[in-house]
Amino acid sequence: MPSRSTLLEVIHLHSAVAQLGLDLDALMVLVVQRSAELVGADGAAIELLDGPQLVYRAVTGLAESQLGMPVSAHQSLSGRCMAEQRVLLSHDTDRDDRVDRAACTRVGLRSMLVVPLRHGDGVVGVLKVMSRRTRAFEIADGRTLELLSEVVGGAMYWAGRYGSDRLYHRATHDDLTGLANRWLFFDRLRVLLAQGRREAPPVAVLAIDVDGLKPINDTHGHLVGDAALVEFGRRLQAAAREADTVARLGGDEFGVILCGASEPGSLSATIQRLQARLDGDVLARGVPLWLGGSIGGAATPEDGLDAATLLQAADRRMYEAKRQRRGLVAS
Repeated sequence: MPSRSTLLEVIHLHSAVAQLGLDLDALMVLVVQRSAELVGADGAAIELLDGPQLVYRAVTGLAESQLGMPVSAHQSLSGRCMAEQRVLLSHDTDRDDRVDRAACTRVGLRSMLVVPLRHGDGVVGVLKVMSRRTRAFEIADGRTLELLSEVVGGAMYWAGRYGSDRLYHRATHDDLTGLANRWLFFDRLRVLLAQGRREAPPVAVLAIDVDGLKPINDTHGHLVGDAALVEFGRRLQAAAREADTVARLGGDEFGVILCGASEPGSLSATIQRLQARLDGDVLARGVPLWLGGSIGGAATPEDGLDAATLLQAADRRMYEAKRQRRGLVAS
């Protein structure tokens, strides 16, 4: 059992959680900070499920550079924790096949403890504490953090349902397509590029423009044009990998962030694969149309190391591709 002083800390944290009400962001920040202190961790994070990924939504200490970053829900200890709904402990991430080793190396952690945040019969996310040292945590630490699980999970559930999380999603996603918006795209790109300067995997970006949207709007109206944009976004999301960030940057402009995609020839192959998935017929609000897109790509380090330079290079190549495709569709 946790010590009396630890139990008092847990009780105080329960009280603080209750006082925050529906402020989900403040709630998560409080929990990661206090949890790290409770078990002497070098960092902590709360990860929430977003489709096939878990996304770092609150971080402290060692995890600070990971805010907004996705990890696979199928190939990580956090994903396993959610699926099994139980506390999981990794004493040495270099020797543990359950963990995403690349992500652990990127963060600099060697041991971690992951706790499911429960509400009712389900799990709303995971709380993860981490250390630079191996064997930094014990089963007793898991029991301590498990005392927080249902209180924090329940508070997060209601805050997410009725509170500021809806505002966060609306602020970071495009209303029409549901994809990431321009702000979230550039925020994730800046984080990845900052990691790249610390020898993280290379990063590539794609600039994508819908071919012929103006004639569609002029001929059939904006409702048909919007339906075409939604279908284009759906095709793009379906063709991307789960680790990629797909965004609508505005109007008929889309962007994709590709992680680890700048090995020789891989960027060109990715563009060809996406092109084949994007081009084709569509029925938009009962109107038969041909839908396609022009794609340009750029990658670190050869095309630049900052977001603006990379996007300029990708845009330039996208317009070159559009000129070459003018025989296919009016632009």
